[in-house]
Amino acid sequence: MEQQKVAEHIRISLEAVLNREVGELTPDTRLFEDLALDSTSVLELLMSLEDTIGLEIDPEELDADVFRSFGSLSDYVTAQMQKTAA
Repeated sequence: MEQQKVAEHIRISLEAVLNREVGELTPDTRLFEDLALDSTSVLELLMSLEDTIGLEIDPEELDADVFRSFGSLSDYVTAQMQKTAA
């Protein structure tokens, strides 16, 4: 799956988890500071991504840097999708 499609899935999942529109997201949009994501919503976001794109994510393997920004999360999910497809 290409990164643009991954980014769109993440945006849709973020809106579902946060119960609001998130507007335009840039790679530098900070998930915690700008979007007010918290630890509970991170888990909900991961579950939503697993459901929508079929990605298996082990929360134990995640580094906090993955959730630093929209761009870092998009990069991580894209890389995981490429590993799964290989």
